[in-house]
Amino acid sequence: AGIADAWLAHDRPIACPCDDSLLRVRPDGTTQVLRRSRGFVPRPLTLPVPVRPALAVGGDLKNAPCVGDGDQAWFGPHIGDLGDLAGLDAARRAEAHLLNLTGVTPELLAADRHPGYHSVRWARRRSAALPVPAPVPVQHHHAHISSAMAEHGLDGTTPVIGVAFDGTGYGDDGTVWGGEVLLADYTGHRRFAHLTPAPLPGGDAGVANPCRLALARLWAAGLPWDADLPSVSACTPAELSLLRRQLERDLACVPTSSMGRLFDAVASLAGVCHRVHYEAQAALELEAAAAQARDADTVAYPFGLTTAAGALECDPGPLLRALVADLRRGTPAPVLAARFHRGLARAVAEICRRARAATGLSTVALTGGVFANGLLEQECTALLTGGGFTVLRHGEVPPNDGGLALGQLMVAAHRPAPGRPRGPRATTDSDETE
Repeated sequence: AGIADAWLAHDRPIACPCDDSLLRVRPDGTTQVLRRSRGFVPRPLTLPVPVRPALAVGGDLKNAPCVGDGDQAWFGPHIGDLGDLAGLDAARRAEAHLLNLTGVTPELLAADRHPGYHSVRWARRRSAALPVPAPVPVQHHHAHISSAMAEHGLDGTTPVIGVAFDGTGYGDDGTVWGGEVLLADYTGHRRFAHLTPAPLPGGDAGVANPCRLALARLWAAGLPWDADLPSVSACTPAELSLLRRQLERDLACVPTSSMGRLFDAVASLAGVCHRVHYEAQAALELEAAAAQARDADTVAYPFGLTTAAGALECDPGPLLRALVADLRRGTPAPVLAARFHRGLARAVAEICRRARAATGLSTVALTGGVFANGLLEQECTALLTGGGFTVLRHGEVPPNDGGLALGQLMVAAHRPAPGRPRGPRATTDSDETE
């Protein structure tokens, strides 16, 4: 009452909900859509190769369905989280409206590989109702890379080096992936490099508490939980005791190579953020801190690169040791954050150089929710273009899970016939079982 003179309300149902879009303007003047919705949908995207009539349901977070037919694809509006009934109902209505609007009758469905996703169960029910074959399961990070390829008009005849960094994606080995470098085209993918896995204690409970993720990363690197570290002091004694027992006994500790979780851990170790109240809070605050000291020095924290099980492992252990040493020297948090960003960008550039030496490929796709981080994207782009790579960055299609359905659509449309493997991979999405 102290602000508004009157309230204007209505009691009419909303027929077609459409959230506001969200864009980031880069220093070079180009834009990156982070949420593709009002003003962008249902404007069609032109596809580089024709597809069968298909519906891709996206993921469970930042959900946005996508339908395709011929050389065009249409996104539905941003739905968001499918973790409750209201979200699921909104997704069903959006799908029905999108199919009615475009006139597409799907002959094919595509979904994530995660067996527990609401979107996957929804796609299975839809396949029985349409009726169409069972949904094509598409590996999460393969979909991210395929989305970037499609946006840039690549026909898939030549694979790319896909750098897919995000918080969570169901991996080929059943663990949580998220720090991946895949050699990929639309028909399949091969894991060339990944972040060294660490325990994810407590699943979602761990994600909400970056201080716990920091301690899990220290544990994986063999570093002690000294009382002078911000992450240790942020935890209660009972929390420390429980977490230690959990890690010792490997209870509810799924291994994860998630780059998003490494950002959370570093944010806590640097004293920037220990508890989160909204998605990606720790990573956003770490980026903001790094921006304050981006030009303060040129130091970059090192990652270790070793080969294990046929793939490069990017080990953050050396980085964590260097960060802890700087902490004890009294180095300010913004400088710690900047050195982390710079070190990660240099690690990405080195991995891509090794991939080019091994395969001859020179096109790199930067994708996944972590590349909503403008500072990291700029650092990686500058190093890669300076090294002679062609860099694909997202523009109209979000790098996060809001763009996932486009990649699912392209992979499903290029599903090879059984017994006819194609592409640069050890894994094809048509080969995958649950």
